Amino acid sequence: MARDEEGVRRAEPLGDMPAAELQPAARAVADWISEYLAGVAEYPVLAQVRPGEIRARLPPELPEKGEPFPAMLRDFEEILLPGVTHWNHPGFFAYFSITGSAPGVLGEMLSSALNINAMVWRSSPVGTELEEHTLAWLRDLLGLPKEYDGTINDTASSSSLYALAAAREAKLPEAWEHGLSGAPRGRFYASEQAHSSIDKAVITLGFGRGGIRKVPTDEAFRMVPEELRRAVEEDLEAGVRPLGVVATLGTTSTTSVDPVAAIGEIAREFDLWLHVDAAYGGPAAAVPEFRPLFTGWEEADSIVVNPHKWLFTPIDCSVLYVRDPQRLRKAFSLTPEYLTTTEDGVARNLMDYGVSLGRRFRSLKLWFVIRYFGAEGIRDRIRQHVEMAREVAAWVDAAADWERVAPVPFSTVVLRFAPEGSSEADRDRMNRAIMDQVNESGEVFLSHTVLDGRVCLRIAVGNLRTRWEHLERCWELLEEAARSAAHFGPGGSS
Repeated sequence: MARDEEGVRRAEPLGDMPAAELQPAARAVADWISEYLAGVAEYPVLAQVRPGEIRARLPPELPEKGEPFPAMLRDFEEILLPGVTHWNHPGFFAYFSITGSAPGVLGEMLSSALNINAMVWRSSPVGTELEEHTLAWLRDLLGLPKEYDGTINDTASSSSLYALAAAREAKLPEAWEHGLSGAPRGRFYASEQAHSSIDKAVITLGFGRGGIRKVPTDEAFRMVPEELRRAVEEDLEAGVRPLGVVATLGTTSTTSVDPVAAIGEIAREFDLWLHVDAAYGGPAAAVPEFRPLFTGWEEADSIVVNPHKWLFTPIDCSVLYVRDPQRLRKAFSLTPEYLTTTEDGVARNLMDYGVSLGRRFRSLKLWFVIRYFGAEGIRDRIRQHVEMAREVAAWVDAAADWERVAPVPFSTVVLRFAPEGSSEADRDRMNRAIMDQVNESGEVFLSHTVLDGRVCLRIAVGNLRTRWEHLERCWELLEEAARSAAHFGPGGSS
């Protein structure tokens, strides 16, 4: 026990977990992660619990005394793990199939140990500069022009919100000092298939639900440029100021590709901010033969790409590229005295490029992923995923009573069981029943969408552990469930 200058005994600080405990605990966690990733296919992909079941198994009161780590790890496996839907499972084909790859997991572990907050350069020079450098690598991998500057956010919802905030600052400067109350009425445009985060961004920025106008799509669910032109002209005639348009490269329901080049021409004609949502599809630009799908995105004012979707990086990691970073900075930069440093004006402060003051060290895991796989390895894996999806599409096209509902530009297949002579209502019922039966198997997890009022199923390929046998088994389960659904006639009775 230490003593102060007057000889009074003082208690030693209690401190953290001792190294003697940390080392075996860390080894146990590392071993668990390694074994889990190697054997994740043995788990049921969809959590086999009901709402409230996990909480009911947890102790109702917080512990007064600390507990040993082995007890926590045991409860993690016995209580918490049954409530996990396994996104790293090779049979996970719902939403957008993703991978938290091993190199990315290792990077996340190191990032947590460092506990960095890269709000200003001084608070983490490496957090700032590795982000700049890694995003320059990613920009080059995707074939974007050098003038694009990137920052990492948590998800595309935040990245698109920040992009549209920059658009508001650029196209509606009257709102900067006094808000929207004294500014002209503004509006953004996006297709009927745009992600709901775009609507949320517009609402969050104060424009309300009327601040976004949905543009009709064609038979392939792509925005129709002439419909965009018509909407902008109508709004101008009505005294509404058009602010920006969002084009999507890989929509959520169908992965459709909006004609960005044609949309960009209209954006330039009417001085609109062009934001490209390539959160899912963006990584495919790394593959030369897919690059034509992205024609025109190099003219955008902002682009969002999510490495945590199809670039094998653990959640969360969303990249926002902007052509003019000062526009983004002007929308958010607000520096109190206690955060000023002598490096201001010389080095970048990441807090100036969004709402969040705190900035995690997300670039480390992305840097690990890019270095481990390399550009060639990334291209080859994305190319394989597209090949696998197109093979599934061929199975659907060749099967009686099944129909493919949308093109397959990337790695997601949208399909529907539609036996001849059945009504649309019965087809909707059967497809929901098929999805439920397949998901109950525990081998595969599918999600659905609704297109033109029709319930459709989606098979999204994107996990590094998915092999041909997993897709073959998925198709077997779909056909089995279809036969079962068809056996039960209208209303669900046989």
